[in-house]
Formats: sequence, C-alpha cells, structure tokens
Amino acid sequence: MHWGMLIDLRKCVGCHACTIACQNENKLPFDMKYCKVSKVGPIGQFPNLTSYNITIGCMHCEDAPCVDGCPTGASHHREDGIVSIDPEKCVGCLFCMVVCPYGVRQMNEENGIVEKCTMCFNRLDEGMVTRCVETCQLQARYVGDLDDPDSEIVKLIRKNNAQPLYPHLGTKPSVYYIMP
Repeated sequence: MHWGMLIDLRKCVGCHACTIACQNENKLPFDMKYCKVSKVGPIGQFPNLTSYNITIGCMHCEDAPCVDGCPTGASHHREDGIVSIDPEKCVGCLFCMVVCPYGVRQMNEENGIVEKCTMCFNRLDEGMVTRCVETCQLQARYVGDLDDPDSEIVKLIRKNNAQPLYPHLGTKPSVYYIMP
C-alpha cells in the first residue's frame, strides 16, 4: 500500500473549497494553508490566452529531503508512503522547511512546530477519503493506492499521462497532476 493523490487541473476552477475544508479538518489558524490554490497564466498569444488553477500541498515524496534533513526524526515516512511529522519530536528548527523543494511546510507559531498536509491519514486509516477529495464538487481530486495497478488512481494516471510536479528534482512525489 502506497497512498497517492491525483489532481486534475482541467477540472479545478479555483474555488478554494479544498483549502477551506483542509483548514477546518486540521483546525488551522486562518493564515495557515496545507493546500494552496494559485492561478497560472495567462498563457499563450493574444487573443488566444488561457489560464488554469493549480493546488499545491505536500507531495509525500518517496525520497523526501525533509525526512533526510530532520535532525530529530520528527519527519518520517509511514509504512503507507505518507510523509508525517511527529509533533512530540519536532523542535521547530526549520531544517525541513529549508530543504523542501516545494515550499509547502509552515511553522505553526501557536504551537511552535512545523506542519504540512497530513494526507488526512487519520481519515484514510478509518477507510474514508481525504477531506479535500470529499469536498471537491468537480471531482478534480482523487486519492488511492499507487501500488495497486488496478486502482482507479493508477488507471487515471496512466490514461491521462499524469505527471508529478518537478520530476527532475528526483524526490519521487506521490502526488500527480493531469495538466490542462
């Protein structure tokens, strides 16, 4: 079992429902977001311009620099591939934030530790989907087992030639994107 996520950028309208649901699920302060939606564009030549929305959170990388860079072992891989942070071990040194090539880790000033997307492992462990997947009304997000060749997520990745963000970094992200 290796949890992964697929985000279909052809469907995302930038409504931020995933961001708000994530904030609610994780009881985050207003200024903290594990899932950030940004507009890309305009792209093209006038008058044929286009734009799209992209959502970026933790990529749950197989070769995660944040795990290797954490001096206390707070950042670690779960057996199911999710990159997690043990709040009891995190000392807020920020090393993991510095080495994350995606810039998705944040210091929670209220509790003095670094935080990021948890891929709602508590929900996945209970057989539910992540809050962002559950909330997306346009079904632009999928979560599933990347190790199962017959899983819906793997079939969609293959069918749509989905790719991780910045594959040249060699981190082997577990989040894939269908480009518009």
